[in-house]
Amino acid sequence: MATAGLRLLDAAVAEAVLESCRVLLRGSGFQFQDDWATVISGMLHNGRAEEGMYAWIAANYALGTLGDDSKDTTGIIELGGASVQVTFVTDKPLPPEFSHTLKFGDVTYNLYSHSFLHLGQNVAYESLHEMLSSPGLKSMATHLLSQAKYRDPCTPRGFSPMEGAVKLPASVLESKVEYRPYAHAVGNFSECRSAARTLLQKGREECIYHECRMGAAFVPDLDGKFLATENFYHTSKFFGLRSKSFLSDLMLAGEKFCHGDWSKIKKEYRSFNDGELLLFCFSSAYILALLHDTLKVPLDDKRIDVVNQIGGMPVDWALGAFVVHKASNLTDMLRPEGVVSPEDDIRHGERPVHHNQGEAMSLARRRWDLVEFLRWGASDRVCKFS
Repeated sequence: MATAGLRLLDAAVAEAVLESCRVLLRGSGFQFQDDWATVISGMLHNGRAEEGMYAWIAANYALGTLGDDSKDTTGIIELGGASVQVTFVTDKPLPPEFSHTLKFGDVTYNLYSHSFLHLGQNVAYESLHEMLSSPGLKSMATHLLSQAKYRDPCTPRGFSPMEGAVKLPASVLESKVEYRPYAHAVGNFSECRSAARTLLQKGREECIYHECRMGAAFVPDLDGKFLATENFYHTSKFFGLRSKSFLSDLMLAGEKFCHGDWSKIKKEYRSFNDGELLLFCFSSAYILALLHDTLKVPLDDKRIDVVNQIGGMPVDWALGAFVVHKASNLTDMLRPEGVVSPEDDIRHGERPVHHNQGEAMSLARRRWDLVEFLRWGASDRVCKFS
């Protein structure tokens, strides 16, 4: 299964990559069917965020709260490389395209779920530099090779990027001209955070709801506890932060890192290459802009745990997909409103799932399923894209 990284590619290119995986897996000796090599969509046919739903299932499966009506579930905020997933249970009224019903045994969950493509950390990093270097291009591009510097607050002072050319679209220039913008690293956490906030609000003028927090998408108030995974975790680990004081500590750590001298940073973090180190000023500012400035999570909020595993189980969409796949021969789990028959589920590409009698799975059962998950995923790892 592939996610947002492959969704960003041209359809023909993505299909060629998937076909190469199919060829490899057919001869691997593992159980495999061609339709298992596919791109899971950010949105299903009825607007359901498939990737976010899988991540939510994985989190609550690992926590032992799935299928137990007496236990509160935990929401998931996943910061991937190309997209952000937000999924949680809410009793607030939602626009239909963001409202999803999930049934597990005797328990029905009303979920908000959405996948925000292009807002994952790596794609956002590239988009931010395009945004910073683009103002006033028409007035600057007056020579065959026009050069200028732009302020880059998301890179520590002292970093000197390699020269590179950026081809401008025809709508910007009267003739084919190359414009070479050079980033002038100024290392300013507040400015970087402000730029990230602007990026997260891009497209907000197209909002058709009473409130849009991220672009033109509706996001309600975050209810309950949450797990922040993927790049939230990697950034937290880099700065050595404790989970429960994540945001307030991250702001201090990000400010110190962004305002540092690049040569000293490289000496302190010798095990990291330049490409990895360059991301951490941006990622710290981006996470603050995303969680605090955009989703309104207080800096001292204790409801968010930053993790990538629970009890040795990976908390990501792949485990959630396995849980669904594991029980795909039973009754329905992921049922959109209006679907009333197994035939409809199959026609829309659903994998109906049920857990016996609505009881939460025991830890021993979940551990055994983890072993099977690792065996199931052994062949998948060679062709897993995110």
